[in-house]
Order: sequence, then structure tokens, then C-alpha cells
Amino acid sequence: MLRQILDDAAAGRFPPPDGGTTVVPQLTGRDAGVLAFTAHAVIFTDEDPDWVRATLAAADCDALAAAMNPRFLGALLDRTGRVMDTIDVLTVAAALPGPPPVPLREITDTDHPRVRSGRRRRDDVRVWATDGGILLLGRGVAGRCETAVEVDADQRHRGLGRALAVAARHLVPGGEPVWSQQAAGNARSVRAFQAAGYRPVGGEALMLPARAEHHR
Repeated sequence: MLRQILDDAAAGRFPPPDGGTTVVPQLTGRDAGVLAFTAHAVIFTDEDPDWVRATLAAADCDALAAAMNPRFLGALLDRTGRVMDTIDVLTVAAALPGPPPVPLREITDTDHPRVRSGRRRRDDVRVWATDGGILLLGRGVAGRCETAVEVDADQRHRGLGRALAVAARHLVPGGEPVWSQQAAGNARSVRAFQAAGYRPVGGEALMLPARAEHHR
């Protein structure tokens, strides 16, 4: 059900803006969290749905915002023993034909912090490099294809982040849509992905199993 919700959102079909909350099971032990669409939230967790709804009601805030309220997110993190970094802007773009607009070389041996973070959040991660930046693709929540990019500090403000985000649309397998999350406060990244044709569809709070080392 979660994958269908995401596929529908990628196609512009969203849950009804009725102020409601849909609770669905996790598809893997790794990924739990909250998706916030316009006036409707989707919570993917293996926790008791009755507990989820009671905790939402106790958040003491506008019902439309309850699923992303810090009180609720904190309660869900405490109950599950999970961790999260931030609430992200969730964006999606259609695949594009032809070669990427920047020269890329695929690499397999990297200890780049962005790649370490990506491998914690995604399966089947592939990484490409270009002068001044890297691009990765992998399978994230519900098996969707996700991308992330990183631009070297001395190469920023030159359009490389946007070009890498466009490149991901050329590399996505099978012509499926490609997803990306940007931290809401990272205005540079938000602008780059939207300029590359990624549409914002909602917000996402991804909760992962805790471990000693945690990177973002």
C-alpha cells in the first residue's frame, strides 16, 4: 500500500485533503516514518495504529499538523527506539531520455560521507563522480528510486548541483520516476532540485534504526 501511495503521488494523485491520517505497515525493518501531503498524513510503522492515533490526538495542536508535530515525532521515536535527522521536502521527477548533461564515471570504492549516509538509507546504491561532485542512486522507502548529490565547496554556485540532479533523471532505471529529499532549511539544495525539474509533493520524516554512528 505504501508503494502505491508513492506511485500515485509521483503521478499527481494524492490522498484526499480531508485532514485524515492513514497508518500503513512498514515494508522493511529499516524504514519507518511519516509522509505529510496536503491535509493528509501517511504514517508507515509497525506500531499499533490505535497507539498512533491516540498519540496524534494528544499532540495538542492543529490536527492538520499533528503528524509532523515535534511532540508526536518525539513520541514515535521514543517508542520505536529510532533516530531521525530532520523533516525533508520530498520531491520527484520523471525520467529523461538520452545521456546525462555532465560527464560521469561510475565508482565503486568510496568513503565519501554522502555515500556512507546514502548506503545507510538505501539499497543497491550506485555512485558516479564528475569534476567537483558526486551523484548516487539507490532504492529507498518502499523500493522507490532515490537520488542525492554532493558538490565540492569550491565548485558551488556554478550550477553543478542542478546539472547532477538532472543527470539522475537520465540514469534512473526503467524510466521510473526518481525521488529526492532536501532538508527544508537547505535552500540551496531545494532550489537546485526544483530547477532540475523535481516537483515538491510533500514532507517526509524518515526514522531509521539507531546505531552508534549516525551521519547526514
